[in-house]
Amino acid sequence: MIIGCHLSTGQGFARAVQNAGRLGADAFQYFPKNPRSHRLKPVDREESARGAEAARAAGVVTVAHSAYVTNLSTGDPKLRETTIASIVNELELCEALGTRWLVVHCGKHLGEGETVGVRRMVEAIDEVMARYQGPCRLLLENTAGQGSELGRTVDELLAIHEALACRERVGFCLDSCHAFASGLLTPGGLDRFLEEVTRPEFARELEVIHLNDSKAGPGEHVDRHALLGQGQMGELLKELVRHPLLQARPVIIETPVEHEDQYADEIRLARRWAEQAGT
Repeated sequence: MIIGCHLSTGQGFARAVQNAGRLGADAFQYFPKNPRSHRLKPVDREESARGAEAARAAGVVTVAHSAYVTNLSTGDPKLRETTIASIVNELELCEALGTRWLVVHCGKHLGEGETVGVRRMVEAIDEVMARYQGPCRLLLENTAGQGSELGRTVDELLAIHEALACRERVGFCLDSCHAFASGLLTPGGLDRFLEEVTRPEFARELEVIHLNDSKAGPGEHVDRHALLGQGQMGELLKELVRHPLLQARPVIIETPVEHEDQYADEIRLARRWAEQAGT
């Protein structure tokens, strides 16, 4: 199992690589730029090359996460252009750091309806990938269905993906907390959930797993992560960790630790659950 956590790069990307090793992580996720801003960040080629080499030398897999302020379904022309430019910038930053994937949240239709929201999201993603021609792949993350969020189910994600002109350059990220909060994964419903996410048309595009427990109950549509084993998912999370789906893809923990050192305990716990199944 390739497993890691979300780390800060505030002290430099190379330092984050070192921290990953110290925590026992095989991988880490990071924000390419300020997650609360659309402001573009210049690509420092020299520093990025050093960071990429540090990750390669350490054998650490890296995943990036787009800014939280992103809304790919916005109907505001100015905000749409700002959003597209911001994601293109993030993809360029990722490429310079040798990162293969940028995870992005699905759009919010803000009361204008799912049909309109999906159309705008598809058009925005196609524009992003028309402007960015590099190797970093954009990954659509399933949502908890909070408010007017799109992408709650496998069918919804596949419908968005199928409508893209650039679909071969776009994949999926699966978040366990979001799946539980959306009702996609429920107590007693693990087999049904696994049938959905292992469908060939979804599984072949699934690149990264987010492993999080949930403070909210099943189907409550509230996105609140919990420490592993301390939320409402119970045995579901342990059973999910033991499934081959997680053995073949980078697994990133995004639980609400008080400090990054606590991720070492989260990683050890997830590995222990996996080992109990003989994986």
